[in-house]
This record gives sequence, structure tokens and C-alpha cells, in this order.
Amino acid sequence: MESWRERISLNPAICHGKACIRGTRVMVSVIVDNLAAGVSHQDILRSYPALIGADIEAALSYAAELTREGTVTLPLETRA
Repeated sequence: MESWRERISLNPAICHGKACIRGTRVMVSVIVDNLAAGVSHQDILRSYPALIGADIEAALSYAAELTREGTVTLPLETRA
């Protein structure tokens, strides 16, 4: 698979600078949110006709990169 960097773009003039699939206004977060909610790849592609399968894979790769390189404050678990 090609690098997610070839499919994801950031532009302050598009979607307030949020990560989007290059050439669209579909934010990576929308794709990842849909996948997390159990929406199938096929349903996402039907809902966003500008996308192709490689765009979904790029969104996941980008999200994985953020989890490796970014930081997020998570709540502490109180259960052992």
C-alpha cells in the first residue's frame, strides 16, 4: 500500500485545517468514527462517493501513526 502521506492532506482553508482525504472535504476523523461505530467499508464508500478503498486504509494508517507519535490524556482506571 502507498503511504498515507500521499492520500491525507492538511489545509487551513479546508475543514478548519483538519486532516482530510486529499482532494475531498472528507475528514479522516469521520472515516475513523464510522469504522469505530461498526460501519462497513462498503457503506462508507457508498456514503462518500469521492472515496476509494485506499482512502479508508490511509485514514486508518494515519490514525495508527497518531497513536504511536501523538499523546492523548486518558482517564485513569479505578478497577484492578
